[in-house]
Amino acid sequence: MPTASRPPEGEVSTDPAIADYLAHLRDVRGLSPHTVAAYRRDLRELRRAWAGTWPELDAAALRRIVAGLARGGRHPRSVRRFLAAVRGFLDFQVERGERGANPATGLRGPKTDRPLPRGLDVDQAQQALDAPPAAAPADPDSPLARRDRAMLELLYGSGLRLAELTGLDLPDVDREAGMVRVLGKGRRERRVPAGRMALAALRDWLAVRGQWANDDEPALFVTRRGRRISNRSVQRRVEEAGRRGGLDVRLHPHRLRHAFASHLLESSGDLRAVQELLGHADLSTTQIYTHLDYQHLAEVYDAAHPRARRHDPADGAGS
Repeated sequence: MPTASRPPEGEVSTDPAIADYLAHLRDVRGLSPHTVAAYRRDLRELRRAWAGTWPELDAAALRRIVAGLARGGRHPRSVRRFLAAVRGFLDFQVERGERGANPATGLRGPKTDRPLPRGLDVDQAQQALDAPPAAAPADPDSPLARRDRAMLELLYGSGLRLAELTGLDLPDVDREAGMVRVLGKGRRERRVPAGRMALAALRDWLAVRGQWANDDEPALFVTRRGRRISNRSVQRRVEEAGRRGGLDVRLHPHRLRHAFASHLLESSGDLRAVQELLGHADLSTTQIYTHLDYQHLAEVYDAAHPRARRHDPADGAGS
């Protein structure tokens, strides 16, 4: 059995097996640069912890590596992410015939409670979307106000991810059909409806977009300089809308996406439809919103059902 001495850092950075897998994630599976970078960090950590050849890596060695991470104070969620990266990497080797089986298949990381997102109720969402525009002087018809209103309406009305919103181009919006074409994770394309309020806000923005956009710029949402708006700029504008609306929580694009999903599920109960609208590849990812819905139902039950209310001695029970 090879020793666990660490290979030189240069070998970690240039390991050909890791490089091939990262190229596969980027070029074949179409994962985002951010996701590929996360895989790279985890797999470099694996390479530093394992000095042997990849075919020699077995379940016992992996358990020792994972135990070392836990002893070193790594958060359980971080350890589970590390294991997911290792599992995918070794699956790739199995598919290419470089090893017979994946020793990480039956290996489970430390349990961790999955935190439920703190959502917005319908009134809070309306507060943020209907708040007066921030500007001095306040001008609800300015290009800035129109652009921000359209972005907020699409984030909440269509459940878009931040990168999906900033990646939209002009041809992606079909105003006649009321649909938006979105390029999601893994470069999976989907079409989502844009509601009446979002379409009206888009119409208002497109009427003035030409005042800002450069002639060769295809992006739907642009800055004053005429180029595609950045993720960070959208985050700032959304956070500002939350402050203007007087919310007691920090507003960010993903919170609006959570609100879209939970409000739609509360009204429809159709988990599969919500999965399609959100662009989730796995239904289990969408099922987190059933927990939010169950919390809402439990609160209604506790408040309204006669067999759920706490007993009050004044009721005269036992008389």
